[in-house]
Amino acid sequence: MSKHRFKGDGGQVPEPAEAPETEELIPVKTDQPECNELLAQKEEELKKSQDRLLRFAAEMENTKKRIEREKADGIAFANETLIRDLLPVVDNLERALEHSEKEADFQSLLDGVRMTLKGFLDGLAKYGCVPFESVGTTFDPNYHEAVMQQEDPEYPDRTVIREFQKGYTLKDRLIRPAMVVVSKVSDDS
Repeated sequence: MSKHRFKGDGGQVPEPAEAPETEELIPVKTDQPECNELLAQKEEELKKSQDRLLRFAAEMENTKKRIEREKADGIAFANETLIRDLLPVVDNLERALEHSEKEADFQSLLDGVRMTLKGFLDGLAKYGCVPFESVGTTFDPNYHEAVMQQEDPEYPDRTVIREFQKGYTLKDRLIRPAMVVVSKVSDDS
């Protein structure tokens, strides 16, 4: 391809040269010494600014990589404290099983399981996870999942009369609704 363009009058005009990929400072000399001194100061300031900019960019890249690494570690080990606090519950269950294999005292096994359940619930409560009571409360579809309705003259209509599975909240946010039986008015009325 030709490096020339044509003017309207038929003459050729050379193509402008492509800009170099990196800009280089071209020393400029003038006849006035104070201009040369000022120019040298400005060139030095420019070099320092470019150096600071490169250091800042490298520091930002390192910070970005460190934050990504910390985020990945945070996600990977987010439940470490919770798990560490629940391991004693596992230990108690293992001891209860070991004890029950040696002795046929079912009352002590039952007491051990109750204590283990209490320890487990206390561990969950420490992190804000608590069960909520449903029996005797008005049915709330936000907190209850009705698995059946049952006529019961002792309870008003739409009252939870039985709980198949407890519901739990985590710091006031529902994490599992309670599975319940709800009262209904007799069809005879």
